[in-house]
Amino acid sequence: MKKLLIICFCVVALKASAQDDKARNYIERYKEVAIAEMQRSGVPAAITLAQGILESGCGEGDLCKLSNNHFGIKCKTEWTGEKVYHDDDQKQECFRSYPSAQESYKDHSDFLKTRENYAFLFGIDPNDYKSWAKGLKKAGYATEKNYPQTLIKVIETYNLNQFTQVALTRKELGTDSYAKAIPQKNTDNTNTGATIERDTVLGELVIPTKRLAGYYKAPTTTTTTSVAANAEKHEDSVVIINPDYNQTANKTSIPKADYPAGIFSINHAKVIYVSEGTSLLSIAKEHDIDLAKLLDINDMEDIDVTNEPQLIFLEKKQSRGSTDLHIVKAYESVHSVSQAEGIRLAKLLEYNKLNKTSTVKAGDKIYLRPATSADGLSK
Repeated sequence: MKKLLIICFCVVALKASAQDDKARNYIERYKEVAIAEMQRSGVPAAITLAQGILESGCGEGDLCKLSNNHFGIKCKTEWTGEKVYHDDDQKQECFRSYPSAQESYKDHSDFLKTRENYAFLFGIDPNDYKSWAKGLKKAGYATEKNYPQTLIKVIETYNLNQFTQVALTRKELGTDSYAKAIPQKNTDNTNTGATIERDTVLGELVIPTKRLAGYYKAPTTTTTTSVAANAEKHEDSVVIINPDYNQTANKTSIPKADYPAGIFSINHAKVIYVSEGTSLLSIAKEHDIDLAKLLDINDMEDIDVTNEPQLIFLEKKQSRGSTDLHIVKAYESVHSVSQAEGIRLAKLLEYNKLNKTSTVKAGDKIYLRPATSADGLSK
């Protein structure tokens, strides 16, 4: 009997773990859509994501797979789009069908925004997800008795309110519009013509246009010079990953980094490797570091989320490298070299007679320690 109980417990635990993974994968896939919709409509991103998780079964429900309907919205009399029929409260009820998940998210926002019975919700602080959850029940969104409690539990379990905060920050900074120029490639490397709004590219971070002046920077001129030339001429150009890689580049050209999970060390400093779209505020909170300090440690501009998979240091980087030189790869910038080698950016610039606006290209040699000669950076 005891063995049977242990087996049953293990099965339940495995199922719970699998469901947790599905929820986290769903969040990772759709968080940017929820953030963008909050900026457009005012519906809190935390509420949208929690409802999506519940209504779509983490994107694996039959209705969601059949029609991209993530919120179980029925046809209603005004619906003129595609329809599917699905058993719900009654057999073969009419549900809305969408060409993409984004369209489902947009319709969900509009559904709440344009109906009079939900109007009072938009007077509630968007950070007050508990009142929003209770308000949805009061307005008749769901008939389930414990719907507010279920929604609140999902939000708190997965810390979904962080995405509401990201949307509010972007709104405050005026970063409402989004870059839509990330080209999608076919297997033969030709452009598909797809835009960032296609469901197939939901995994790509949609970079706010004003943020493009931050971590990724577009060249101010069509010509670029090497690190050595910039060091010699002291020209002011803009840091880009290389002359052919900017915010419209094919991100698959960056090889997948082989870093361990969790906290590890580079050059005697603690660091983690995070995925694209990770909230820097959540990293700061998780590791009990002030956000401003975290940005300073990593020589980063004031950005909300990571716009590519990258290293984030949790403590101050060293003033010199563990080796003498670093050979620049095609996809690297001066900043990414400082991260990869665990060296303060200011020191890296000093050793190589560079400034923050200097560019690099593949094959350049960067000193990681004070130069032994007066020649500075060599080619």
